[in-house]
Amino acid sequence: MELRRLLRGRVEWSRLEAVAREIRDRYDRESVHVRFLDADNWLSTPMVIDDRWFVKVISRQNSVVHALFTTGRNLGAFSSGTEGFFEHFADPVEMAEHELEATERMREIGLNAPEPVEAFEVDGLGVLVLEYLPAFRTLDELDEAAEADLAPALFQALATMHDNDLLHGDLRAENVLIRDGEIYFIDATNVREEGAQDAKSYDVACALGALEPLIGGKRTVEAASEAFSADELLDAARFLDFVNIRPDHDFDAAMIQGEIEKRASSP
Repeated sequence: MELRRLLRGRVEWSRLEAVAREIRDRYDRESVHVRFLDADNWLSTPMVIDDRWFVKVISRQNSVVHALFTTGRNLGAFSSGTEGFFEHFADPVEMAEHELEATERMREIGLNAPEPVEAFEVDGLGVLVLEYLPAFRTLDELDEAAEADLAPALFQALATMHDNDLLHGDLRAENVLIRDGEIYFIDATNVREEGAQDAKSYDVACALGALEPLIGGKRTVEAASEAFSADELLDAARFLDFVNIRPDHDFDAAMIQGEIEKRASSP
């Protein structure tokens, strides 16, 4: 956590106050109540305003860290036998605008995501405003039975994204929110169009890696097989070791690989 705080940096209080004043003025409020979230987030300072809006404040340092992550992920993609397909953003505002657009696209194709409000700039900071979703839990905060029940729907939603040429690029349990039994997606990252096919396989590998520690390899692959063919799962398996070296994933890659190969070889 201390390393994350160091890399994320601290946005000066005066600049955060400027963001709060801008939101107050934009939405015609006499005053606003700001609640900061101690979220495990490298790439923004998250806060909730009036329990109505979820706001990400993105600094120049956040965009630099994103560029470092992008370079590391592309090197990992090379190690999996493919060209890198992650793309960095030019500045904090572009980061905010991309997430806004990705959220809009997910809702357009019928998936659940927080309602997008807007993205704008304040004092060199990128500011993203989304609907605040109260009373949600992340996928890994559910009991095992609920996680198993939701697994097929998670893979089907991912297939829907891919069928509509939408890529997530950072699928993990913390980016899958559950509210009233429904799945909501957040925090899509930036992927190059020319690397779309490999990025789709990477998405599936991330979903496999997110679910295996929760419900086991066999049930994870069974759920994935309801939305993806054996060939698509074999393509995803190429990225399992790469995904597993990320600090936000920890799963039994060999178990998943074995279950995929058994399913692929069965008549």
